[in-house]
Amino acid sequence: MENKELIQVIKESQHNKIKFAVPDVDGILRGKTIHKDKFLEVANENISFCDVVFGWDSNDKCYDNVQLTGWHTAYPDAKARIDLSTYRTIPWDRELPFFLADFNNEPGAGRAACPRSLLKRVRQKANEMGFQAVFSEEFEWFNFLGTSNELAAKNYTELNPISPGMFGYSMLRPTQFQAYFNDLFNYLDQFRVNLESMHTETGPGVYEAAIRYDEVLNAADKAVLFKNSVREIAYKHGIIASFMAKWNEELPGCSGHLHQSLWDQDQHKNLFYSGMPKAPMSQLMESYLAGLLHCLPHILPMYAPTINSYKRLREGAWAPVTASWGLDNRTTAVRVINGQEKSTRLEMRVPGSDANPYLAMAASLASGLYGVQHELKLSTPKTTGNEYVQNDRERLPSNLMDATRKMKDSALANSLFGDAFVSHFAATREWEWREFSRAVTDWEIKRYFEII
Repeated sequence: MENKELIQVIKESQHNKIKFAVPDVDGILRGKTIHKDKFLEVANENISFCDVVFGWDSNDKCYDNVQLTGWHTAYPDAKARIDLSTYRTIPWDRELPFFLADFNNEPGAGRAACPRSLLKRVRQKANEMGFQAVFSEEFEWFNFLGTSNELAAKNYTELNPISPGMFGYSMLRPTQFQAYFNDLFNYLDQFRVNLESMHTETGPGVYEAAIRYDEVLNAADKAVLFKNSVREIAYKHGIIASFMAKWNEELPGCSGHLHQSLWDQDQHKNLFYSGMPKAPMSQLMESYLAGLLHCLPHILPMYAPTINSYKRLREGAWAPVTASWGLDNRTTAVRVINGQEKSTRLEMRVPGSDANPYLAMAASLASGLYGVQHELKLSTPKTTGNEYVQNDRERLPSNLMDATRKMKDSALANSLFGDAFVSHFAATREWEWREFSRAVTDWEIKRYFEII
């Protein structure tokens, strides 16, 4: 739909308001509801949005260690631009018009810190190199009975999953909450977040959904909207959806795997496909894969951004612990999937469902393009069998602080994403570690309270 036509659609809409949102550094949507007349005034202009959205953490506590914004700048307005191409209507909210926005058009704190703007810049580089980057993300998440107030009242203990036991790919469990399951699939389809599949995973009350592939920015938009939409739809069914990477030490973690490939500009030819059974990867695909592996240890926080992310990255937990690759191997960091031209791709298995899709996709695409640009060769041997028992691979940093220090000091990370972004993002992760380090955990109480 052309912008002129879209504006006319909004003008003639029965609704007197629209919603729009920007993603923050954690991938959380921060939004507003504005009057239709206000939207029509700013549709082709900037709209003010307080830059505190890049100056506080996921719990709205202001950072004291960042330079782009803060009390020292007095938290001014940044200039956001509503992306008219993201127009949707919300099927579970009377078809209310909805848009995404970002800060790509104006220099300053917003542009430097905005995850969607960062992905736009990486995508532009891919386009300039003659590529169309095609991505999709799949998510696992747990579902619990209750409301936000009930969870808070119980201090997030005594959680009650919507179904018991371990029952992956179950045909029975979804019928117990059939209305919820069907609403997820159908509403998301109507919201232009099309799913390829959805099923139960192994674990009590856990689902997995694979989002239909798309051009990389659209794919990231769909992934962010998926997480927010699932939560909203779950609320309507008395359910809390959790995208924590690892909420229980005894249960599997939740992944956010990224599927990716490079195509020609018209998206007619998959450039990863070799067409030769004995050489399953094109040279381009090999260089892209080499770039993913080479850059991975330097930018791990963009895939694993929280304290909790690293509880999932453990041996034998369906998550990688090394910078490794293999053919259809689910123990490695990158899984090479070879089939027909349409389906040949790489699966980056490091991100959990807690990752910010914009940053994770920007990390993957920038790394792969680095490998292509520098014509990197695969120096890491292919893993055959269980990667967890290999002893000659580079292990990934095992906690957020070590990973953040490595990224902050990395010339490679700064060259890929710019000093301003890396400095700001690293500071936000250092803050996250500081906040965690001050907390007294249940584990400490149980272990030390009486007997130490």
